[in-house]
Amino acid sequence: MKPLFGCFLALMLIFIPASAQNRGEHQGGGTPGVGGGHLPSRGPAPHPGPAPASRPAPSQQPNRQAAAPPRQPLEQSRERPAPPEQEPRQPEEHARSYSDVKGHPDAPHVHAKGDVWVGHNTGRDDVHYHVDHPFEHGRFSGGFGKGHVFRLEGGAPNRFWFRGFYFSVAPYDFDYCNDWDWNADNIVIYADPDHDGYYLAYNVRLGTYIHVLYMGNG
Repeated sequence: MKPLFGCFLALMLIFIPASAQNRGEHQGGGTPGVGGGHLPSRGPAPHPGPAPASRPAPSQQPNRQAAAPPRQPLEQSRERPAPPEQEPRQPEEHARSYSDVKGHPDAPHVHAKGDVWVGHNTGRDDVHYHVDHPFEHGRFSGGFGKGHVFRLEGGAPNRFWFRGFYFSVAPYDFDYCNDWDWNADNIVIYADPDHDGYYLAYNVRLGTYIHVLYMGNG
């Protein structure tokens, strides 16, 4: 009886940690319907919108000097002083919210059911993802989609890598990857159909994604 009990106890000690580890890998961040090991079968569809050529360059500013009204003669200005010119106030940009379902992350993410890419709906005109020289470091050739899962090997949002491929996160997306583990998380790269020069890096554990620039193969 004692030998049988000893074998049973040994099996339990082996099985329980393995099961706990397996649950951790598949449940990920614990958000129902997001992440937890799910691999989207496809990337987002192109968003309908105007072509990039119809968008003014982000650095382009109106010539305020040319648009200023002609100065009044000295005599007229003394009789009726004009009020000082004031710049029109620009509306402040409101932070986007991506928590479309209770419990879902407030970051761009993918629904495990139906592979819905939440947040990828601003179209080609989004200046946050404008690149003056798209693909200036070449194009990523390591493989796209669910058949190519890569384990992060180090870095931070401004520069991270795996298998000798280097990437940089779009500055606008820095806040959306604070919970990424840059030394261990598995990610999948998808094409970005709307923003030239960018790819989409999807976190398998969390189910969130970010826009990334390819920085070359070291």
